Amino acid sequence: MSVEVLSFGCRLNAAESETMRRQAEAAGRTDLLLVNTCAVTAEAGRQARKAIRAAARANPAARVVVTGCGAQVETEAYAAMPEVAEILGNRRKLDAGIWADPAPERVRIDDVMAPGADPLPDAVPMRARTRAFLPVQNGCDHRCTFCVIPFGRGNSRSVPVASAVAQVRTLVAAGTREVVLTGVDLTAYGRDLGGATLGTLVRAILRGVPDLDRLRLSSIDSVEADPELVAAFAEEARLMPHLHLSLQAGDDLILKRMKRRHGRDDAIRFCAEIRRLRPDAVFGADLIAGFPTETEAQFTRSLDLVEECGLTQLHVFPYSPRPGTPAARMPQVAPSEIRERAARLREAGAAAFTRRLDREVGETRRVLAERGGIGRTEGFLPVRLPVGVEAGALVDLLVAGHDGRVLHAA
Repeated sequence: MSVEVLSFGCRLNAAESETMRRQAEAAGRTDLLLVNTCAVTAEAGRQARKAIRAAARANPAARVVVTGCGAQVETEAYAAMPEVAEILGNRRKLDAGIWADPAPERVRIDDVMAPGADPLPDAVPMRARTRAFLPVQNGCDHRCTFCVIPFGRGNSRSVPVASAVAQVRTLVAAGTREVVLTGVDLTAYGRDLGGATLGTLVRAILRGVPDLDRLRLSSIDSVEADPELVAAFAEEARLMPHLHLSLQAGDDLILKRMKRRHGRDDAIRFCAEIRRLRPDAVFGADLIAGFPTETEAQFTRSLDLVEECGLTQLHVFPYSPRPGTPAARMPQVAPSEIRERAARLREAGAAAFTRRLDREVGETRRVLAERGGIGRTEGFLPVRLPVGVEAGALVDLLVAGHDGRVLHAA
């Protein structure tokens, strides 16, 4: 074993994990297990700790280094694990010099709210260089009542436009066909740069890198989408028509108690406007089931949002209290009710996804081939590829059918 990585949570974590792997390997480290944790839910922490114990049993010689948002906000829980040799905070983990030698101190956690620029991960191509994740933003200035991520990541900061464009240019020159812009609060991009927005960044990349085949966005907060970004969806064919929205709930009172910045009607209007501008748009969303004080009627409004926004791909989170957050002090919904509501949301999402796959049959779609015989349409729907299509190819394929999970090309 040289350097093994276990990465949990978001795409930003995935990009950071690959950067750390490269740094540790360049430093000559061996028998090293890097665990990049997530803290978005209590379950995410439990899964990470379970995985650490299992990995340590499988390779007792490995030195386990834990980092990420979980390490930052739940330091004591990881420090209590005998399997963990070292804990690195989020402000340290991308410092290449950190990997030169094992540290004398076991826990190195810095204040993520302290001023100063943090290193951001390199743009990371997927294997076969078909797609790359480009982190352009980190941290969050909002304080949603259920969320601890700002305390794991710090305040919002952005990569300068020129730097992001240069990284995309380098990736394309190396063979990357699609770049995905990622961040903790992606639509907050540019507020610290004096006038830049996510829309201006998208325009700059597409204008500055004409050989880029596809540009895609990770999760966004729809109410923060700037006019330039909305216009780009109508005018830029290389900006992919797939948006994953941070909606969280469909009831206005619950959204207010979450301290979200949008209402139910805002979400419905946004989806309708994007679909008007780009009829082939595909929407995914994050939704929380069983937020404190949520009644059955309020939950039903979240359930109805699947149809009213035309959502296709759902990430459903059963609510779990995070210590120290305002929501943890609110009246809680019974765990059994939370599980039941989450199951109903997932069922609604699965039915919506199947309906979307049904609509694709008989259509010709432009597909980016990936490893393992799977490709993605512009709307990020998975396609089983015909034999002989190599990873990295961008091909037009007729959709002949689907199996409920994946489209099948003719």
